Amino acid sequence: MSYDNHGVLGMTEVRYNADRPKAENPIKINDVTLRDGHQSLFATRGRTEDMIPVAEMMDEVGFNAMETWGGASFDAMHRYLGEDPWERLITLKKYIKKTPFSMLLRGQNVVGYRNYADDVVSAFVQRAIDHGMDIFRCFDALNDYRNFETAAKVIKDNGKHFQGVVCYTLTEPRLGGKVYNMVYYLNKVRELIDFGVDSVCIKDMAGLIAPYDIYNMIREIKKFTDVPINLHTHFTSGMGDLSIFKAVEAGVDIVDTCIGPYAYRTSHPAVEPLIMSLLGTTRDSGLDINKITAIADEMEKHIPKYKHLDSSPKYSIIDINVLLHQTPGGMLSNLVNQLKSMDALDKLEEVFRLLPKVRKDLGSIPLVTPTSQIVGVQTVNNVLFDEVEGEYAQITKEVKDLCYGLYGKTTRDINPEVRKKALKDYPRGEEPIDQRPGSILEPELEEVQKDFGELAKNIDDEILCALYPVTGKRFLKWKYGLSEVPPEVKAKTLSKVEKEEELIRRALAGELTVKKNGLSRQLEVKVDGETFSVEIDDPNAVAPTQFRPRKTKGAAKEIDLSGKLSAPLPGMIIEYKKQVGDEVSPGETVVVLEAMKMMNNLESAVGGIVKEIKFSSGDSVSKGDVLMVIDPDKK
Repeated sequence: MSYDNHGVLGMTEVRYNADRPKAENPIKINDVTLRDGHQSLFATRGRTEDMIPVAEMMDEVGFNAMETWGGASFDAMHRYLGEDPWERLITLKKYIKKTPFSMLLRGQNVVGYRNYADDVVSAFVQRAIDHGMDIFRCFDALNDYRNFETAAKVIKDNGKHFQGVVCYTLTEPRLGGKVYNMVYYLNKVRELIDFGVDSVCIKDMAGLIAPYDIYNMIREIKKFTDVPINLHTHFTSGMGDLSIFKAVEAGVDIVDTCIGPYAYRTSHPAVEPLIMSLLGTTRDSGLDINKITAIADEMEKHIPKYKHLDSSPKYSIIDINVLLHQTPGGMLSNLVNQLKSMDALDKLEEVFRLLPKVRKDLGSIPLVTPTSQIVGVQTVNNVLFDEVEGEYAQITKEVKDLCYGLYGKTTRDINPEVRKKALKDYPRGEEPIDQRPGSILEPELEEVQKDFGELAKNIDDEILCALYPVTGKRFLKWKYGLSEVPPEVKAKTLSKVEKEEELIRRALAGELTVKKNGLSRQLEVKVDGETFSVEIDDPNAVAPTQFRPRKTKGAAKEIDLSGKLSAPLPGMIIEYKKQVGDEVSPGETVVVLEAMKMMNNLESAVGGIVKEIKFSSGDSVSKGDVLMVIDPDKK
């Protein structure tokens, strides 16, 4: 058997054998299927019931760790699936007993979209440990490691594994330039080593890292530390497999992959070809491909439940344009869905054009949750609402918080004009801070206990409500039977999915009753005695007037001056700042609207008295819905 100087197998044939000798330096493999895999491909909608059938099988593979929790899963479970996030962790631990659990923790952001007070961070981490979490992959969206301090203390005090993350991002198509270059990343790794991490993860959220860039980076890192290095990359650009392979050659210790059905596109490289490519080499993983294929076969049975969530508009499984617009997959799907809901998908190219400019204005920050959403939503707002490019007519609360310093220190200075506009009348003050954000945040849990009372029955419920006050409250009402779980939240059976697919097949075959309705045809069909309705595009229908973003402020003011405040974006009502009978001044914030998980403060253009409120906190609204009526004649 022959090898080249990287330890790669030469021409000698090796027959696959589960009992093959252990490699000299086997690559360790983390599986991220049960968290980042379905988050990347299916909007984090994977249900616990579909993980249970493969859980024990995956426990037998010999993965270094399995990512089972964290990231967007905590949010998506309670918001969209009607599942208690804590229960998933508890349930999976019953089936996966040998393989360590890993989670993605957003530092002081925990699993939310802002920095939370230290008491919330500490309580969350402790409860995650109590429920079985072993490895905490902790990142900060700005690579500001001061935001690790609170979480790290709890993790270390409990003797758990603390993995520090360097978020990998670029401003150029390849590593280099004045901002994100080799010196920047090596210094960030050194900071983590000094911090005392147990391992380091190079986290490439959008699949940007090129094979030789990661090869050179790993080689340089290995010159000054023997702390284990973990590569996490996505396949979006098509370079994921190549980058993992070059990282393995360079001596990386751990890599992240998914099992086939949940791999590729905006997800991760698949584990199967990696196992076979390294078979018989000095870096052979030792994993049994037969066990993996059996798991993949079982996973395939449940995929039909989630196919409708695949938002990819192309047949291609790669998107090399990600190297130009730098948009992570989750951020991209959010942008597409937001623009679709506003009949403004034709503005996507304009959003891509402005993204680098907005990002530069906001300090050239990395694009990872929550900063990817912050930059993405603000860019959409600029495209839809700015009369002049760069006006920032509708600034989100999160951009204001970023400009104040509540997320930490940005890579570069924020555009001073944008900062000044964002901080005008900012409640905490108009001068930004430079200390650790968590140090100025008041404790939150005691207030949560008062606000939610008996609805939150234990500390886990309280933490959920601290992270997500509106959707958390709604979920607890579902959980304890105080309100009905909506049909769209309930799980679909495979039988139901098969019936819907049969309906679509018959619709396309022209076998259904048709009622014309605008741009679509409403189709009614009975399948096995059950009646379904579906709409399909009707190219022959007459197009109704569609929403187009406003071109001038005057038009918007004319509508506002009627006293009717309409939703400028589809989203969810977070809070009404005024109630019926309250007096309102022009320019005063009256409604907080969540769109794409970012908060938008909606201001009244008129003074007067609130006459009517149309929705409640937690309600979803469409663009153009009247949220509040203000009588401008009464003051």
